[in-house]
Order: sequence, then C-alpha cells, then structure tokens
Amino acid sequence: MIRLFKHYIPHAVLLLGLFDFMLLMAAGELSWHLRANQIAMDPGAFNLRAPGLMAFSAVVLVAMVAVGVYGSDALRSMRYACARLLVAISMGILALTFIDFLLPGDTFWRSTLFYGMVLAIGLLILNRLLIGGLLGAQAFRRRVMVLGSGKRAMRLKELGEKPESGFAIVSFIGMNEGEPVVEEAIARGAIHDLGRFVENIGASEVVLALEERRNSIPMKDLLRIKTQGVHVNDFSTFMERETGRIDLDTVNPSWLIFSDGFSSLRVLSSGTKRVFDVIASLLLLLLTFPMIAIFALLVKFESKGPAFYRQSRVGLYGQPFDVIKLRSMRNDAEKKGEAQWATKNDPRVTRVGKFIRATRIDELPQTWSVLKGQMSFVGPRPERPQFVTDLEDKIPYYSERHMVKPGITGWAQINYPYGASIDDSRQKLEYDLYYAKNYTPFLDLLILLQTLRVVLWSEGAR
Repeated sequence: MIRLFKHYIPHAVLLLGLFDFMLLMAAGELSWHLRANQIAMDPGAFNLRAPGLMAFSAVVLVAMVAVGVYGSDALRSMRYACARLLVAISMGILALTFIDFLLPGDTFWRSTLFYGMVLAIGLLILNRLLIGGLLGAQAFRRRVMVLGSGKRAMRLKELGEKPESGFAIVSFIGMNEGEPVVEEAIARGAIHDLGRFVENIGASEVVLALEERRNSIPMKDLLRIKTQGVHVNDFSTFMERETGRIDLDTVNPSWLIFSDGFSSLRVLSSGTKRVFDVIASLLLLLLTFPMIAIFALLVKFESKGPAFYRQSRVGLYGQPFDVIKLRSMRNDAEKKGEAQWATKNDPRVTRVGKFIRATRIDELPQTWSVLKGQMSFVGPRPERPQFVTDLEDKIPYYSERHMVKPGITGWAQINYPYGASIDDSRQKLEYDLYYAKNYTPFLDLLILLQTLRVVLWSEGAR
C-alpha cells in the first residue's frame, strides 16, 4: 500500500485510478475530435485543450470516488463496478454541464460531453476487463510471511483469503507457541536461516503475529530481514493498514503512544477544518432551508408532537450539547424516558421518518450545531450520555473518541453498517480511533465524497 496524507491506499486502486484518469483524458479528446469533424471545424492544438481535458477527467474521477467505484465490492464484481460507473459518469457529466452553464466557453459543449460520457463508459469498462483478465486478482497482492501460528496468525489467514485483500500469505512460521492453530505452519526449528528463507520465497513483508511476545521475539532474525530491505510490521500496525481500523483485541496503550499518529500539525488542520465548517454550514442551511421546512410540515401533519426534537449528546472532550434533528419517530418513542437503541424495522419510526432517515434528510438540522462549533461535518457520531456511560465501562479506549469533535458523517459511518448494540459500538469505535489517529483534511475530503455513496444506496440507514 501507499500512504498518502497518513491514509493507506492499495497499489491496485492507485494504479487503476491512474489508468482511469488517462482513459478519461482520451475519451474527452476523442469526443472533441468527433464533434469537430461533424461540424467541419479545425480541432486546434492539443495543448490548448489540455486544461479542459484534465478538468473533465478530474470531475468524473471525483464522482467515481464518491459513489464507490474504487470500493472493494466494485473491484471484485464486474456487475457492481459497471453499475457504479454508470452512476458516477452520469453525475460527472451533469456537474460539468452545470460548470459550463456558470462558466460558458468552448471547453464543455453539451454534445462533446455526451460523446465523452459514452466513450468513457466503454473505455473504463474495457480497462477493468483487461486488467482483471490479463493480470488477474493476485497481480497486485503483496507477498507476506507471518511469524506465528496461533489465533492472530489465523486471523491474518482469514483476512488474506478475502477477495478484496491486498496481500497473500506465502508462509507461516511456528515460533514454539505450543499447539499451532494454523496447521500448515512450518516449525521455526526446521529453518536453518530465516533471512535466506524469506529471500527464497520472495516475501516483501514479514508480520509479527505472536500470541506472547515476551522472550519469544527473534530479534536477530528480524534485524537480518529488515536489513535485507523487507518490511517488518507488528500485528496491530498491519491490521490498521489493511482494515482501516484499530484492532481493539490486540492493541495496547504503548502501541497507541509510540505508533505514528495524533500529529501536532492537527492545530493547523483543525483551523482549516473550522473555516470549511462555517462556510459550508452557512451555504447548506441557506440551500436546504426550504426542504427542511417542507419535511417539518410533513412530520407535523403525520403525527402529533413537534417537528424537531432536541437530544443531549456527548461532544468534544466529553462535554454535553443538544443536537437538533427532524423527528422521525413517534412523539412517545421513549415513554419511560429511558434511552433505547434503534432496531431494524423499528415500529417507532413513522412513514415520513422512514424516508428522511434513509435519505439522511433528518440530519440536515444538525448543520446548525456545526455552525455553532459543537460539531463538525466529519467526525465520530455523537452518542447519548446514557449510552456513553455504559459503553465506557464495557469497551476499552471508548473515551478516546471524544478527543476529536463529533461529526454528521464519519469514517465509521461510511465503512460500517448501522448498528445498535455493544458489539456494533465496539466495531465502530475501531474506525473512530483510526480517524482520530490519522486525521488529515485529505481523509475528511475522502469521507465527504464517500458519504454520497452511503446516501445514494441507503447503506447504513435504519
């Protein structure tokens, strides 16, 4: 994987995105020549069109990222990829048409955009067929050797066997940990020179997955492997990189303290984030006010009670604040005054409420909290005080998620389906800790774009 602005991006995704960008440039250029020939016009010099072609390619590529074209499902399913590509390119062309309306010129003619859309769809689908057919699913997978044969090693084996995995395990080495869980593990005693063995099997990375590290870490072997130019990682760091979350089952305080993350540059990033939050929240409130008003009336007409409701949530540094949302449940949803988890097909949700939850319209009034500085657009979802007290007792490091400002959308929201249980909260915390540890404006931008995918396909709505 390549680390870009503290966030890991698989080599396959980066290479595929680069190919897509060049093919989009080609589609734009071909469409221009096609239209120029139709109207008997001189196409002109390429360098004059290059900025416009790059803008065309960039806008469509951003739309592709937003709808999940580079997600794991789209990478392993051609049908899934084609569906997302059609939506992404259509959205990109609509955005370019709007840009052409605001900034009229000779770059984005409607007819040229239509030809570009058709050509782009054909070229991008062909690109995926060729890469998948010629190179295969294993082409970009890193070769990993695992030191260990216990439960952690088995978890790595299961992770590596997933179709979307970016690595393939070429060998397991049992380090005298007792009865091996991974049966095919080779005993350490059967290997004379571990460094030479790593070289012979062509491993590009070694992962330390020992159950008990005290007096069992082969320091001499690891030093030899490291000086050979092979990457050496511990289990927690490897899992963070491959899954985009912090593994609570194995992480310890010393790893959180000494590993990379929680940068001091966050002061500057937080300032930039606040400026964006203020400008974006003002614009969003102005643009969506009519929609909020209409659905407020619909909520009011369908069931008794106020159209909006306030609810106490836990914010930055554990400070409570009131969040405002459009009411999506009956007014007597919590008769006893006790906080309750939402459930699948929750009978308390009204008909209008079901729609505004699926489309996230009920979240729009929270923009006011963003404007006031109590929330941000991106961050861990704020939880109710009653739940937080319980979760902090049952889940380690839960309070650490309050070290960053809560958000309307977040890394957990785009990567984990809606959950309403202790186990779901634990899973989401692993993503929240990853965000808190690796926060950059780039990651915020990626989350904002990916939120469109969640909204379009109602992923996580309940």
